[in-house]
Amino acid sequence: MSINREILRLAVPSILANITIPLVGLVDTAIVGHISDASAIGGIAIGTMLFDLLYWNFGFLRVGTSGLTAQAYGREKTHPDSPYVGRGSEVGSLLYRSLRVALIGALVCIAIQWLFVKGVLALVPCSAEVAAFAERYFFVRIWAAPATLSLMALKGWFIGMQDTVNPMATDILVNVVNMAASYVLAVYTPLGGVGVAWGTLIAQYAGLALALGILWKKYGVFSMQNHFQIFKLSNFQIENTLFRLNSQLFVRSLCFMVVYVGFTALASKYGDTELAVSAILMKLFMLFSYFVDGFAYAGEALVGKQIGEMKGSLTSVRPLR
Repeated sequence: MSINREILRLAVPSILANITIPLVGLVDTAIVGHISDASAIGGIAIGTMLFDLLYWNFGFLRVGTSGLTAQAYGREKTHPDSPYVGRGSEVGSLLYRSLRVALIGALVCIAIQWLFVKGVLALVPCSAEVAAFAERYFFVRIWAAPATLSLMALKGWFIGMQDTVNPMATDILVNVVNMAASYVLAVYTPLGGVGVAWGTLIAQYAGLALALGILWKKYGVFSMQNHFQIFKLSNFQIENTLFRLNSQLFVRSLCFMVVYVGFTALASKYGDTELAVSAILMKLFMLFSYFVDGFAYAGEALVGKQIGEMKGSLTSVRPLR
């Protein structure tokens, strides 16, 4: 298979999945806009910004996991006699440890939720109505943190395994359930606009259930014999590698946050209506951003696999300067 076809094989499913992510945000905004006022739309914009601030710090769970898994996949496929492969499965070990980091991170997010919300809202100028809605939205959706961060790790692992179809299926399910549940809960229940937060909560756990089912059915790495490895204490070499990668990726995430948060914070100074308009504009901008990300995912998977096919261990591969 030519390299161009291989890139498209990996990129197209990711593009199809990625473009559904901002579409869900647009649907949530449309639902709240029809049943409430501009302050509710602004509240969703602030609430979404809070989660971006929180979750973008865990971007290494996807990016780092995909790169390391792709290297392990290349080694195990190309060098079956390599000393780095005699541990049952290195790719399986990477999955368990990434999920462990995700669960620890989720517990930290839940533990600091009140301080985090109050601290950020104290720095972002917005009306009392917007702040109140943002808090209600955040305190519901934060309980999806275990599923959200686990899905980031699982998506990275799937991509590293040169599989972008299954994360596409997971993302599509999450987004379809999100749209349906958010609409029903917001329009047909007393929850009102906060129903979109409950819809997201339900959708994240539905996606996690599907992803774990795929792991058990297709890959067999989440079997009854070994799934407790997530909670097993061992050497933390892979966790340390993930965190070292994060120290470099954090700068990238910080740049995204400065642009996104700065845009929202500036818009909030002009009033609730202007904040609502800026939220819609940002969703449209993110639509194009997620489209391009599909090719980035393909690059991560292919480059990682090529590095893994070279003779060397996880720790001996040196970054390009």
